[in-house]
Amino acid sequence: MKSASEFDSFAGSYEADLDQALSVSGENQDYFARARVAWLSGCLRQLQQQPRTALDYGCGIGGTSVFLRELLGVEQVVGLDVSERSLERARREHGANRVEFLTFDQHVPRAQVDLVYCNGVFHHIPPRERRSAVDYIYRSLRPGGWFALWENNPWNPGTRYVMSQCAFDRDAVTLTPPEAARLLQAGGLRVLRTDFLFVFPRFLKFLRVMEAGLARLPLGAQYQVLCRKPG
Repeated sequence: MKSASEFDSFAGSYEADLDQALSVSGENQDYFARARVAWLSGCLRQLQQQPRTALDYGCGIGGTSVFLRELLGVEQVVGLDVSERSLERARREHGANRVEFLTFDQHVPRAQVDLVYCNGVFHHIPPRERRSAVDYIYRSLRPGGWFALWENNPWNPGTRYVMSQCAFDRDAVTLTPPEAARLLQAGGLRVLRTDFLFVFPRFLKFLRVMEAGLARLPLGAQYQVLCRKPG
C-alpha cells in the first residue's frame, strides 16, 4: 500500500482530485459511494442479512460511514486507514457516537465484526502484500461474517481513463475480477457472487434501469465480490 505520508499528501485535496477524475462520468464521488452501499444493501437483503457492526477498510476521509449507517442500517462503524491526516478529517467531519476512525495498528482483529466493506483499496496494495490484507480482514470477521470488496474494473476502458486522470491512482496495480476472487478464496473466504456496476454515464442515465440486469456481465466501471467467512 502507499505509505501513510503519500496518502497524507492527498488528504486535503482528496475530494477535488477524485471529482475531477470522475467528471467524465458526469457524477461525483458521493453518487458512486451511495450506489455501492445501496447495491450491497440489496444483496444482503436478498440473503436476509442485517449486519450491526462494520469495518470500512481503507476509509480515507470517512464519507462512506454515513452511507453504511443510513443505507445499510449498521449500528457501529469503525473506519480504518493508513493516513492520519485523512483520519483527522474523518473524525472532524464524520465522527459520531458509535462511529470511530483508527489506524490499522490501532484496531486489533478479534473475529467480532459482521461486515467488512472495502472500496478501491487493494489496487494500492502491492500484490505480494494483498494476502496479508485479506488475512487481517478474515481475522476481523466473526464466523459467518461478510466481506464486500469493491474494485475498479480494469476491463472497462472508462475506468482505466479515470484512473489515469486521478492523482493518487496513476501508479495503481489493478486486479481483474478472477484475480480478486482467487485472492479471497486463498484467504479462506467463500465467494458468493461478483457483480458489475456503473455501466452508463450521466448523459445515458435513462438507461440505468437496465443496470441490475447487466450486473453479471463484466461491463461496469467497478465490481463487487461478495464473500463470507465460513462458520
